[in-house]
Amino acid sequence: MSSNQKIRLAIPHKGRISVPIRELIQKAGLVLYESGERSLVVSTNDPALDIIYVRPIDIPSYVASGIADIGITGHDMVTERKADVMELLSLGFGNASIVLAVDEDSGIQNPKDLNNKRISTEFPSIAKRYIEKIGIRAEIIPVGGACEATPHLGISDAIIDITSSGTTLKQNRLTVIDTVLETQTMLIANHSLFQEKKLKIDEITLAFESVINARNKTYLMMNVWKDHLEDVLAIIPGMAGPTIMQVASGADMVAVHAVVDLERVYQLINRLKNAGARDILVMAIERMVP
Repeated sequence: MSSNQKIRLAIPHKGRISVPIRELIQKAGLVLYESGERSLVVSTNDPALDIIYVRPIDIPSYVASGIADIGITGHDMVTERKADVMELLSLGFGNASIVLAVDEDSGIQNPKDLNNKRISTEFPSIAKRYIEKIGIRAEIIPVGGACEATPHLGISDAIIDITSSGTTLKQNRLTVIDTVLETQTMLIANHSLFQEKKLKIDEITLAFESVINARNKTYLMMNVWKDHLEDVLAIIPGMAGPTIMQVASGADMVAVHAVVDLERVYQLINRLKNAGARDILVMAIERMVP
């Protein structure tokens, strides 16, 4: 297969979203053929797909320039790099917020109180657009890490930083006074290469989407006597209504199959048993294509 027929998928080589990304890829049925050495490009069990390991902040640029056809990174990274890419699919993890935070003892409560002050951030492009939006002037101080410490060190009066739980901000005695941007992990694509390789990119997108659809879902199978079927169906409607099949061993019994939310299973099992269901099986779902 020629190189121009291959799809290159750029993913983070490390960081907070790298582990769930690798798990998503594996659950989608893709095997990464990694050697003992730290290779930046690895092949997969799909001859048409290679994986490129890239810094998260660089993935939007790699995709926008066509070095990679598709990539997985945060919406915040796409916004920070002002990358002209297609956001194909939200992957359902990596949810976080980019926030404006100040020392809790600073007395600052309104973002406009930061006029003519200093804001440190790992997202200078996002920060610049934010202060322009709210109509203030402020000095943007780019930092490479440990942004939370800068107000206490006298480097800045506020920070614009990413947070998911808010724990680190609280530990550093910082309070959020505004949300700048909501972000999540996205599958992105190069505009022109998406059109050129649409069938293959759609195939990969569907594989990922099927894993996302299966999250927090489980598959129930049970046998039900026909005279109890109405009671059972009233308990377990399923996604589009359960599937009902005749059981070969007896005309008075049917098999009922349904996909339900995982969080409901604990209470459902006892109710189904009491309603007349028997031989109840609970099965994990790896992938689900509507």
